[in-house]
Amino acid sequence: MDELLTPVSTTYLKPRKDAQPLLSELSSTKRVAEVPKISQVNSPDEALEILRNQPDYDSLVRVLRYLTEDAAQPDAFSVHVLGPKSAAIIHVLVTDIAANYWALLKEGGASDSAEDDREDLHLFVACLRSVTGLNAVLTHLKALIQEHKLGSKDAKRPDLVLHVNVFLDLLATVLEGDSAIKALWTASAHRLATQTLKKVQSQALLSLITGGRILSISAEAIEVAGIENIDAKAIWLADGARFTQWVAHNIIAWAKLTKTQDELHFCSDVFQRAMSLGYMESLVKTVIDGLLLREGSNPEDFSKVCLSQPSSAKRTMNVLLQHLGQHLNGLDLDAPSSKELVSAAAGVIDAVIKDNDALHNHLIAWCTSSSGAGLGDAVGIRRAVLAVIAQDKDGITTVFEKSLAQFGDQLYIKHAAILQQNVHAEVLLLSAGYVSRLSPIKLRIIVRSGSYLTAISNRIAATQARTRFLGLVVGESLSTLMDDKSQKLDFHMEETDSEEAQWLKSLTAVSDEVGSIEPLLKTQVTRPPAKTEDRPSQRRAQTPKAKPKMKPEARISTIKPIAVVEEIDSSEDDEDLVPYAKGSDPEDSDDDATLVQRNKPKAPVYIRDLILYLRDTESYDKQKLALQTAPLLIRRKANFGMEVSSHADELAGLLVGLQDKFDIEDFNDLKLQGMIALIVAQPKTMAPWFSRTFFEGDYSLSQRTQVLVAIGLSARELAGFDTSEYQAAASFPSKRLPEKIEQLYLASSKQGEANSPSQLKALPSTAIDTIAQSLTSSFLEPMAAKAADASTGPDMLKLSTFTARYKSKTKAKPRVRSIPNTTAALIADSFFYPLTAHFQVALRSSKPVILNPALLALYLQTLGIIIHAAGPSTLSLPQLTSELWDLLLAVRVHAQDDLGALKGWFVAMASLLEVNEGDVRRLCETQGREVVETREWAATVFNRIRGEDGGEENEVKMLSAGVLIKLGEAIEKYQALLMGNMIGF
Repeated sequence: MDELLTPVSTTYLKPRKDAQPLLSELSSTKRVAEVPKISQVNSPDEALEILRNQPDYDSLVRVLRYLTEDAAQPDAFSVHVLGPKSAAIIHVLVTDIAANYWALLKEGGASDSAEDDREDLHLFVACLRSVTGLNAVLTHLKALIQEHKLGSKDAKRPDLVLHVNVFLDLLATVLEGDSAIKALWTASAHRLATQTLKKVQSQALLSLITGGRILSISAEAIEVAGIENIDAKAIWLADGARFTQWVAHNIIAWAKLTKTQDELHFCSDVFQRAMSLGYMESLVKTVIDGLLLREGSNPEDFSKVCLSQPSSAKRTMNVLLQHLGQHLNGLDLDAPSSKELVSAAAGVIDAVIKDNDALHNHLIAWCTSSSGAGLGDAVGIRRAVLAVIAQDKDGITTVFEKSLAQFGDQLYIKHAAILQQNVHAEVLLLSAGYVSRLSPIKLRIIVRSGSYLTAISNRIAATQARTRFLGLVVGESLSTLMDDKSQKLDFHMEETDSEEAQWLKSLTAVSDEVGSIEPLLKTQVTRPPAKTEDRPSQRRAQTPKAKPKMKPEARISTIKPIAVVEEIDSSEDDEDLVPYAKGSDPEDSDDDATLVQRNKPKAPVYIRDLILYLRDTESYDKQKLALQTAPLLIRRKANFGMEVSSHADELAGLLVGLQDKFDIEDFNDLKLQGMIALIVAQPKTMAPWFSRTFFEGDYSLSQRTQVLVAIGLSARELAGFDTSEYQAAASFPSKRLPEKIEQLYLASSKQGEANSPSQLKALPSTAIDTIAQSLTSSFLEPMAAKAADASTGPDMLKLSTFTARYKSKTKAKPRVRSIPNTTAALIADSFFYPLTAHFQVALRSSKPVILNPALLALYLQTLGIIIHAAGPSTLSLPQLTSELWDLLLAVRVHAQDDLGALKGWFVAMASLLEVNEGDVRRLCETQGREVVETREWAATVFNRIRGEDGGEENEVKMLSAGVLIKLGEAIEKYQALLMGNMIGF
């Protein structure tokens, strides 16, 4: 068989050197010579070939310069223009070059380079800063994530995490800066030939930025690599709030430079689409501050970018009005100096709606909408809006007519929240004043019509005191505008002569003008909080201003006594000296002396220091110290000048938004106690602030839960039901401290450690459930004792009835006037009304967060606790009862499918019935329909729920039975009274 494989002939193309060995070592000079040095890149094909053949650093930099510098020429090749060559080059840059050279590019390349250290990095990033480059980075990052997920634990590549970190860092660098979006759009669409191609690229970029793809892929990448392995500069890519802020700052920077129509249109599209990222208020408020409320800004830029599309212009306008209202909330609007600020706010509104009829009509609708004209804000924003509308006589007349018709509507009077009615009454009086000055005849015609008489009659006939009060004030105010002293309406009642009534009547004389926006800009510039490095030290701040002249005297050299050093023989043992035990000093407890921290921060003694500590999210010691010190410090400073009141809003925002970054012990309880202390210190301003924040803020469910708990517990504390030990610790005199508190306070001041939560223990965060359980027990136990008596035979045969035994064991009920009327009114006005009014507004939104079952249950329990805290002595109890009952009947359809929400519903209803226990007749007389309707629904719930598990289902069944029995007794007792109202029910 061997002859079959014998070669016929052998031919050599090149002569062989037989003498040369088969294996030989090449010299280093010869090996280097085989790699040609590249001096210049002349074509995209050559650039692609170099990139594919593993170029050295110098060759890579020359290719990058060719791709970026020549792109500026009109006819030159551009890696950003769509095409097969540009796509191939970007693919190689992302898959091969980035993985190998990213670390070296970040370091600046060769150490002997005379160029800027970051120039090479900028060249590389510039090649990828386009739609194609951004897509390539995201696609490759997604492929790495999928490979990591699909691979088994043993077969996973060890370098995957490193590569994910590299490409996440690359993505953050490509998107870095306030001009990144502009650079991406310019590179992707500027040199395209047709308008269609530009539109396609613009839509692709818009989808990448605002579609959530960057956020989702970045979040997956961080989860794969581990947040501890990711560069801190890249974390913002997965944070929706910070990403939205990045988009907002890019819009601001671009809008100020935008000249062409295409750029303006795309910038507007980015703003409109970014509102769907989930942080609309944060986005709009940031753009407002950058394009409207900053010196040198042009309102036209804001109008062109944010108000060009009618679909979202109204939502943007609502956020603008809310933002301006917050700027005017902390001002004394009765002072003459505040008139300039109101005029400035009117100037801002007028500038953005100029020549826009749709937004002008929206302002008119905003004044009379059911959601309230600036609900929860002071009257300043309403004055500013009406000053803008008053420039058009027909517009202000329309506002007055609609407000008057709404003011007298019977359904509105009965069902609208009292806070909304207050706001609309202010709008009515302000618009009436403008109409009387612009067209007195028109005012007389409207007032003489039937709508005015009907409105006043319906108001006076209302059963609620606050509703009647508003009707009396409006009736006298409008009569004063058109009648002389002899004919004007005067009810001769004490309510109409009160300070509040006089203030409401004075609104008809208010006349604001549309002025310059400069005063508002100056107000905003002077409000930023002081930085740490700019703030003087505490010791210097306490020094009087008249003593700086004494400062140079300290520098004068004086003759100091010479220290005498005496040598002592230490060889003798002193038995009286007892050595410290090991570990006695906590500062030296660490074995490594280099790890002992000697410069720990001291406990803050001023509110401004507390704010600085809370802001420092990178310091564990400051965060822990601020949380531990905040409850006691806020309570101690509550009535100490303006220190708490002037920083209340900022402090509240920091406390609500604080995150547990360091796993601090008792973090949630300490944070909750800080919020409670702030509400108790400033209830009139902080309770409405927290109520508005609960509904309108961009917060998580846990944060909203803490806000609700803080509102409920602070209301209980103000009413005197619960006393926090923080309150007892903060109430001591400055010169006579209790021994225990004094030791704790001195320890916190000297050693930098705050009061231990275990030593000053306050109500826990679960106190709402405990309080609700206590309320339901006090509601159900009397009925249970009565039922036990009825089932065991006649009372005359018993030595002691169950009811008598129950009464002997329970504590005596407090008197009806258990708390002062002032405290009850405070709880009603500052705690209850804001919560119910904002709830009605929240229900009208597309996806109300309040309808989350867990949040709804806690919200209803909080309302029950608040009305119980207000107590039966509240003068406005009928109004509280009406609003809460209407709210419960409106929300029952959302609570019927969840046991937790049902429990909250019945807890609130039980508290309502218990507070009104002393006046059931009035309840049946004024709320007859609600009584019967609630009883029917409670019977339905009772029959539907089995209640055999002994848990939450059983509690709901017991509560429904209690409500059913309580209402049944009321109906049976006052059946004749109810029959008059039930005809036609």
